Amino acid sequence: MPESLTFCGRMFRRGELELMRQTALEFSALGVTEIARTVCELLEWKRPSGGLKNHECRQLLERLQAEGFLQLPDLRKLGGRGPRRADVYGSCCEPVPVECAASECETMELVLVEGQAESRRWREQVERHHYLGCRVPFGAHLRYWVRQRQQELACLLWTSPAWKMQARDAWIGWSDEQRRRNLQSIVNNGRFLVLPWVRVKGLASKILALSARHIPRDWEIRYGYRPLLLETLVDAARFRGTCYRAANWIHVGQTAGRGRMDREHKAHAQAVKDIYVYPLVRDARQRLCGG
Repeated sequence: MPESLTFCGRMFRRGELELMRQTALEFSALGVTEIARTVCELLEWKRPSGGLKNHECRQLLERLQAEGFLQLPDLRKLGGRGPRRADVYGSCCEPVPVECAASECETMELVLVEGQAESRRWREQVERHHYLGCRVPFGAHLRYWVRQRQQELACLLWTSPAWKMQARDAWIGWSDEQRRRNLQSIVNNGRFLVLPWVRVKGLASKILALSARHIPRDWEIRYGYRPLLLETLVDAARFRGTCYRAANWIHVGQTAGRGRMDREHKAHAQAVKDIYVYPLVRDARQRLCGG
C-alpha cells in the first residue's frame, strides 16, 4: 500500500487507503456501488453541494483493485464488456425538417433532461446520431435539450473536465497543485449534437452562447459551485470547430492523443483533437491559479 495517493484532486493517505481495503473486505456481500457509497460516507468525500462522490470513489476502488491493493466483489453479469452505451430501440422516424434563418430561433431555450423517459429519449438520439455514441458519463454532468417552441433541435452534454491537457494547462498557467485544487471549476462540453433534420445556418454558435449563459447557474444549483471556464475537444479530422470560433471560444492547442482522462500516461493511439476554451468570467485564468 502506498504512503499516499492523489485522485480527482484529493490526497488519500495510507490510513484512508487501508480503510478502503478493510471496507471492501468487510462489505464484500454488497455491490461495488454500495461499497463506494460507504467509503464516501466514512471519508466524507463529497461535492460542494453535499452529494457523495460515489462515481469517483468507484473509479478509485477499481484502480486500487487493478494494482492489487484490495479486492472488490465480482460484477453482476448484466451485459457486455466496455463502457456502457445507450440502447436504441426499433426504427426511428425523423421529424419534419427544420429549415429557417437563425434569427427565427430567438425563443430557443435550454431544458435540463429530467426523468427516466426523457433521459432515455435523449440517450437514444445521441446514440443514434452522434458519431461517438452515448456512453453513460461518470461524475458530475448535466444534459440538455435545445428546444424551439417545443420542437427539439439539439442535445448537449456537459461533464467534469479532462484531468490534464498540456495545451490547456499552459494557457491557464497553473501549477500541478493549483490544477488539483481548482480543476473542478472547469466544465467540459462532452457531446454537442444538432439533430440531423435541423438545417439552420449559424444555429450551433447561438446554442453555445445560450449555454454559456445558463451553465454557471445550473451547475451551481446542482453541484454547489460555479464554474469559471468551459472546454471542449474537437476531432480536427472531422470538424473545423467553426461554431466554437464563431461563439468566441479560444483555440489553445491540441491533445497528445492519449484520451482526456489518461492520468497514468498509458493510453495511446487516440485521435488528436483541437482544444477550445471559453472563459465564463474576465479573470478566469487568475482565479484558476488562485488559492
